[in-house]
Amino acid sequence: MRLNLKCVFDNLEQSPRFRTAFEAISKAVANVGARSVWLAGHSLGASIAMLAGRNMAKSRSQLETYLFNPPFISVPLEKMIQNQTLKHGVRIAGSLVTAGIATAMKGKNKGPEEDPFVVLSEWMPNMFVNPSDPICAEYIGYFQHRDKMERMGVGKIERIATKYSIGSLVSGAIGRDSEPVHLLPTAYLTVNLSSCEDFKQAHGIHQWWQPHFQWQSKLYKFK
Repeated sequence: MRLNLKCVFDNLEQSPRFRTAFEAISKAVANVGARSVWLAGHSLGASIAMLAGRNMAKSRSQLETYLFNPPFISVPLEKMIQNQTLKHGVRIAGSLVTAGIATAMKGKNKGPEEDPFVVLSEWMPNMFVNPSDPICAEYIGYFQHRDKMERMGVGKIERIATKYSIGSLVSGAIGRDSEPVHLLPTAYLTVNLSSCEDFKQAHGIHQWWQPHFQWQSKLYKFK
């Protein structure tokens, strides 16, 4: 439970479990090279793998990564709102608010070489989510919304909004920098469209070992 709370409040990096895992990963990379090290995790384990992969990518070591049902720390709009027009409107409003606050707080944008989101964009983790799982389903809307904003001609706004969560902006406002580790610039997203009987099946790891006739995959890359 304590580790789950650290994940929710973007403090996972401070946990002994993450520090132990990252130390082991760093040693493995130093010994055998980045191409020989793969990361994988399910649910909270996916959050740890994602954070480790992000940190390694920032140091220019891009590890092959597989994230199964990773938590998306946000209101699960993808699951809560069924009306597509309403859902899209809520996402647009959220992007406008987030981009506006971020621009006001950050002042001048950092150059591409200083922007960690741009640095991370070359890392392409493989992400596996289920739309019936409220813990990870929001990743579907997160990436699809970026494409929709580009088609609407307001991609510049979304390129700012997609880097921040309201929580990270609030933390910044009170002087505590907090990077939203669940937000990714790039991912190869696989969605399981098979019907699920309950939450346990939608969030379970075993679904990914089944025949994947109803999976859809797409690469989303930050531009």
